[in-house]
Amino acid sequence: MKRRTLILSAVGMLAVPLGAVAQAKMHRIGYVGSTDPKRTSQLEGLRRGLREHGLVEGQNLVIEYVWREGIVPQDAAEQLVRSDVELIFVWGTPALAAAKQATTRIPIVFVGVGDPIGAGLVSNFARPGGNITGMTNNARDISAKRLQLLVEIVPGNNRVAVLGNPANFFTASQMKELEPAARSMGIKLSVVEARVPDDLDGAFARAASGKPAGMVVLAEPMFVAHRQRMIALEHKHRLPCIYAGSDNPRAGGLMSYGVNADEMFRRGARYVALILRGAKPGDLPIEQPTQYELFINLKTAKVLGITVPPTLLLRADRVIE
Repeated sequence: MKRRTLILSAVGMLAVPLGAVAQAKMHRIGYVGSTDPKRTSQLEGLRRGLREHGLVEGQNLVIEYVWREGIVPQDAAEQLVRSDVELIFVWGTPALAAAKQATTRIPIVFVGVGDPIGAGLVSNFARPGGNITGMTNNARDISAKRLQLLVEIVPGNNRVAVLGNPANFFTASQMKELEPAARSMGIKLSVVEARVPDDLDGAFARAASGKPAGMVVLAEPMFVAHRQRMIALEHKHRLPCIYAGSDNPRAGGLMSYGVNADEMFRRGARYVALILRGAKPGDLPIEQPTQYELFINLKTAKVLGITVPPTLLLRADRVIE
């Protein structure tokens, strides 16, 4: 009996209960990213979401993990194409760019891509077409908010550092929003760069040498995977940082403002299940976040000698004490 192809509209897709994917077949999908999966807690959100839809590693699912530190070279995605996986799951703009170039045949589900249209990776959100769909973190639209929050928690200094990875297209997109916001606030930005983890020590040292109020850490998968190293540098240089993801303040960073990454990965798993059941990725609308979270770590604030304004604490979704 042939499996029926599941064609879903933007509204209808959300209303259809998935149930369990057929147990008889062992599905093979691939993951490609710019960080070691063992240091990426968000992947547990993906696995949890897959389990909710009847896909369990070792039972009816095999995930082939391919990753490279820093920028994702083309061979990472091409390796998965050669292994002929059923679907490729990617995290971040560099990984999506590599996968898009590697295949137009194998379905691709992405998460954590801030500006897929601006990067030329999809044509529109409602009906992306082709073999790509996923979850944008829409981080470009909240970069200015992070700057505002940092200045609010560390007032009285008009200099702010910014850390980004120039190898990631999305860094430029975030800077395009940050720069006019900084001008309107009378803030002078100083940009430091880190392409690979070994660049982080020097980047923090250069940032701290300018004696800024703090540093805005742009959205970048490498900065999540190497959060322990970054937090140690934040403390060493007494450089208050605001991050894109909550993993960093949970691990000892000062604060974050952004989407719930665990939930984004979990939602991405729904698209994986839909496609394995027969849905066409190009018919599934790219989802955008509607809620953002503010995390503040009071223990770190104390270490850095910062008094967090009560009004800011009241607005926080979680305060770590």
